[in-house]
Amino acid sequence: MARIHTWEMSDALWDLIEPLIPVSPRSAEKTYTRKPGGGRKAKYPNRLYMAAIIYVLRTGIIWNALPREKFGGLGSAALHRKFQQWAAAGVFQAIWRRGLAEYDELEGIAWLWQAADGATLEAPLAQESVGPNPTDRGKKWDQAKLARRREWRPLVTRRHRSQLP
Repeated sequence: MARIHTWEMSDALWDLIEPLIPVSPRSAEKTYTRKPGGGRKAKYPNRLYMAAIIYVLRTGIIWNALPREKFGGLGSAALHRKFQQWAAAGVFQAIWRRGLAEYDELEGIAWLWQAADGATLEAPLAQESVGPNPTDRGKKWDQAKLARRREWRPLVTRRHRSQLP
């Protein structure tokens, strides 16, 4: 059996995602200069966009580093624009909900005891009682002077033109 990498999209995953991707319909209140169906057709299918988005999110690369040998001539700007459109349309939240529902059917999620902790900020009023950051206690830069640098002192404290020889 061939190994599937974590950034590769299987046919089963695409079958779950495809109905969640919105179709961009023509607006009834907007006046178009071309006939319906006219204009440039989509150059790349939505599956290629989704595969590239999964690749970028899974590997952690920047959008500009998308390998052309895997995704053809798909540009990073077009890919990022599609990602933003789908994020605004709620596609990724719908995928997340669908995945949670499927996992709940298979394994079961104990929803009653799940909790989230949002305390990720420091308490600004507790700094006096807490003290310095424990990771900064062993650092020596505040305690000793650097060996290579001397303090700047002028050789002559003060010299006026009238004192010149």
